[in-house]
Amino acid sequence: MSCIRFNTPAQREAMRELAPAMLTAEEAARLHPAPPVTASKLRRLRLLAKDPNPRIRESAASNYNTPEDVLAELARDPDEKVRESVARNERASCEVLRSMAEDPSEQVRGWLAVNYHVPADVMHRLSADPSDTVRKLVRWKGSLVDA
Repeated sequence: MSCIRFNTPAQREAMRELAPAMLTAEEAARLHPAPPVTASKLRRLRLLAKDPNPRIRESAASNYNTPEDVLAELARDPDEKVRESVARNERASCEVLRSMAEDPSEQVRGWLAVNYHVPADVMHRLSADPSDTVRKLVRWKGSLVDA
């Protein structure tokens, strides 16, 4: 017996008509809303930010709901990956992002350069960064804005 399946044109048309429609991101978000941010969640994020494991702190640093004072603390974390996560976080405040412009890590400054929420004065400082990579990222981001 063959495992090849042959569908008639009528069957193929029926399958197309019955196929589920693809949802846009907005429709999916409306159908499946995120749970509200509660005091309990914020307490958990504060605890995660103090965990001895840097990967756990990295998770807290990348969360959009992490409070600003916690992000400010994580921006000074000894672990580079944690600071990278703060630099990538689009909800980090301008003050937190501004404080990271002189980070010793090229990787952190690179992530900062491609974050669209970094203030213009920081982008200006990064455009003169000692790292060629960071300067190229600033130019690349600028070319996207100009396009």
